[in-house]
Amino acid sequence: MNLNFASLNPLIFAQMAIKIITYLSPEYLLMVDLRREVLRKPLGLEFSPQDLEKDEKDILIAAFDDEKMIGCCILTKETADLCKLRQMAVHQNHQRKNIGASILRFAETIAIAHKFSTLCMHARQSAIGFYEKLGYTICSETFLEVNIPHVAMEKKLSPIVF
Repeated sequence: MNLNFASLNPLIFAQMAIKIITYLSPEYLLMVDLRREVLRKPLGLEFSPQDLEKDEKDILIAAFDDEKMIGCCILTKETADLCKLRQMAVHQNHQRKNIGASILRFAETIAIAHKFSTLCMHARQSAIGFYEKLGYTICSETFLEVNIPHVAMEKKLSPIVF
């Protein structure tokens, strides 16, 4: 059965809407700002033009509270079966409110609709517990990425059954 993405986008959780956004759109610029504020600025890092060019071919997912972007993530195709979650960020004022879990469930649904069987990521050590609660397992030793400890994690995705 083919899935209609219009039925998946946007997904509404209470007052929050989660949807796929378009590269270089005004919403994308909000996403870059959020990622910069949550993921890069605390580490003293900035995005290079090459970093952002990678986003063009990816699936860009954002959560909104009214017009304000409160969370986001990116799905990148690695192989025919494997999709990588990256740049997962939730605004500081909205953390610990299940927004990240809602974004991740939406991302999993989109990955399944694209026929991916596994979702993987490089998780910051501080986020391991969050991902483990959502069914992800560690599949690597600790390594440094952007100068902080990370581990590779993955989850086998279950196809949607109607």
